[in-house]
Order: sequence, then C-alpha cells, then structure tokens
Amino acid sequence: MSIQERRERERAERERLIVTAARELAESEGWDAVTTRRLATEIEYSQPVLYSHFKGKDAIMAAVAVEGCAEIAAEMRAVRESATDPRQVLAGIGAAYAAFAERRPALYDVMFTHIVDLPFATPEAPPALQEAFGEFREAVRPFAGDDNLETLTETFWSGLHGLITLMRNGRLRREDHELRLAILIGRFSN
Repeated sequence: MSIQERRERERAERERLIVTAARELAESEGWDAVTTRRLATEIEYSQPVLYSHFKGKDAIMAAVAVEGCAEIAAEMRAVRESATDPRQVLAGIGAAYAAFAERRPALYDVMFTHIVDLPFATPEAPPALQEAFGEFREAVRPFAGDDNLETLTETFWSGLHGLITLMRNGRLRREDHELRLAILIGRFSN
C-alpha cells in the first residue's frame, strides 16, 4: 500500500469516526449537544482536524442525513423485494418508514426535519437520497394511474411524514397510529 493510499484510508476512517460519534451523541442527547468542540473531545482529535474533514456541524449533519437515507432505502428495498402484492409493498414501505422514525428519532430528524445543506428532489441529490425516494416511487407506481408519479410519491411520503411527526410531537394520539397508517395506505392503494 502506498503512502497516499494509507493517508486516504486513514482520512476515510476519521470521517467515519466523526459521523458515527455525531450520530451516537445525537441519539443519546439530541442534536443541540452535537458541537464541533464536543465531537473533537469524543473522537480525541483537535477541532482543526474535524474542520479538515467537514466545514462545520451543518456539513456533519448532512453526512449523517445521507447515511441515514442509505439505511432507510435499504430497509424499504428489502420490504419491496420480499412482498408479492403491490398493496403489501405499499403497506410494508409505510410500516418500515414509521418503524425507522420510531427506532432512530435523531437520525430521522436530521434526515427530514432539520435544515441541512443537501439538494432534495433534484438530479443533484446524493445517490442515497435518490434511492430512498426511488423506493417510495416504486411502491406508489402501481397505483399512480393518470397521476404524475413523482408528485403522487411526494404526496404519499409527505402524508407518512406528517403522521409520524405529528404523533411524535404529541399532536396525534399514539394509540391510533396503526389505524392512521392503514387509512393512508388504503387511500393510496385503491
């Protein structure tokens, strides 16, 4: 291995360490606790080392969001590929998305509620974001009919997101969550 290859590998390992530390800290204490100073302490590197990898907290949050989108895309793909009926796919995607939000609230928030410097809904969006949206799109496709597929997919996704966000924030009754999901799925799959 050349010196250049070793340096690149070490740099990638440091970036991975920074992103992992940010995720863990956010999950345990919230995104307000994630600061460059705190991350530098957590990973035992100086702040200048952190800044040599990321411009600041916003860039770290964007990296975490991209990573989270890759994870949710993989989970939704597994659901889509294992289901045999389009309605099962749509219901499974909705359930997987809701379970992800429940299981990883800080990760979900950085992906879909915090302002991060990522291009969404454009060809310039990182591949992981496009893949996650693509899984929604493929689940919705059988039900699109004459509707614009992209817009219908955005509407389905925003319906799921709204239900989850309102429930998590105490605006909707938690005990009716499954019923609301079933109603949303039913409306889209008829």
